[in-house]
Amino acid sequence: MQKKLFLLFSLLFFTHHIVTGQNSAKQKTLITKINTILENEIKKSNIPGAVILVKQSDQVLYKNAFGYASLNDFNNKRLKNPEKTTVNHLYDIASLTKIIGTTTSIMLLVDQGLLNVDDPVCDYIKAFNTPDKNKITIRHLLTHTAGLIEWFPFYYYSNKRKDTYKIIDKLPLKYAIGSGRHYSDLGFILLGEIIEKVSNLPLDQFMEQHIFKPLQMEHTLFNPLEKETHNKIAATSHGNPFENRMVTDASLGFKIDSLHPNQWNGWRQYTLKGEVNDGNAWYANEGVSGHAGIFSTVDDLQKVIDVLKNKGNLNDRQFISEKTINLFLTQDEFKNGLGWVMNNSSAYIKNAPKGSFGHTGFTGTSIAVIPEYDISVILLINRQNMGLLASKSYYNLNPIREKIITSVLDYCNKGKD
Repeated sequence: MQKKLFLLFSLLFFTHHIVTGQNSAKQKTLITKINTILENEIKKSNIPGAVILVKQSDQVLYKNAFGYASLNDFNNKRLKNPEKTTVNHLYDIASLTKIIGTTTSIMLLVDQGLLNVDDPVCDYIKAFNTPDKNKITIRHLLTHTAGLIEWFPFYYYSNKRKDTYKIIDKLPLKYAIGSGRHYSDLGFILLGEIIEKVSNLPLDQFMEQHIFKPLQMEHTLFNPLEKETHNKIAATSHGNPFENRMVTDASLGFKIDSLHPNQWNGWRQYTLKGEVNDGNAWYANEGVSGHAGIFSTVDDLQKVIDVLKNKGNLNDRQFISEKTINLFLTQDEFKNGLGWVMNNSSAYIKNAPKGSFGHTGFTGTSIAVIPEYDISVILLINRQNMGLLASKSYYNLNPIREKIITSVLDYCNKGKD
């Protein structure tokens, strides 16, 4: 009996080896490199845990979970029973919301002929029909070139999304329109408003009906605590200590002169788990915004990436037209696409071939896509659960991202002339 089981096991192993034999040595080297990178960071207590998914063409090269989804309590002390990370944990994807949710939504509306990326914003938001703002287009919002200020603590003045939109209408521009790329959450909050106006649906409902359900992203949503079905969620920060610092510490460059930090004190005093970390999304936009708020898993995020990699094709039907994908993934003068970052000086696509694209999220999430090799890397890290460093900032993940993308590029180039 034991001999039969051994022969059966050997046959199964050998069959698998035949299927993957050509790449097994390279793949094993890649896996070893990734394991070493992430396990060392966890051992050094730099990060609590991580989930990674590397996929080339239709083959998952590596998917694994490391460390803990919840490690420290509000006082930044280790929990008695830390929660181990699984590949099925929901992560607060932070600014990946901008590209997975908002940019994809705009792509769909462009495909349907309901808007054009060169339409003036004032066609949809009448308050922008002023001499200083009427030249701003949807393209400007997507490329962070609208001249908007980088950040504003809306929760000092609003706790409703519709009221937050009105505050943006009144804020003056900081830069000349189109003069440079100045990364701003405000532009994507406005894109969320435009999606709502054009579709006549709340932003979360539009994304659920037109992206999440069609792509069978069953574990992707805003405000997951409102759904009893999601009990595996990675913890993020202990309140909003860094955002509090943005309001109080002028050296960061975000302090508003007309605002007194003590005029609002609604800061959360607990570890966040299932509530979006971003203060503007949570306090001022009811957990739903065009710039942050989505929770998702690596497998669900991969479904959007697969559509983009497959020229918009989804199970033999066209989910997004190839023409629209090419429009959004063409580099502009600032080396970026529409919504997506295409500048390969960025750590997560460092030295990747032309046409590569990606994005990051403040909580510790990132996506990198390399079309030339038909490969993608999704990395979810809940870095904030470790608390602030002595520098009062969160641990910088860019060296990790750069090491991983370098390992992936080495894998792709190994054996080439």
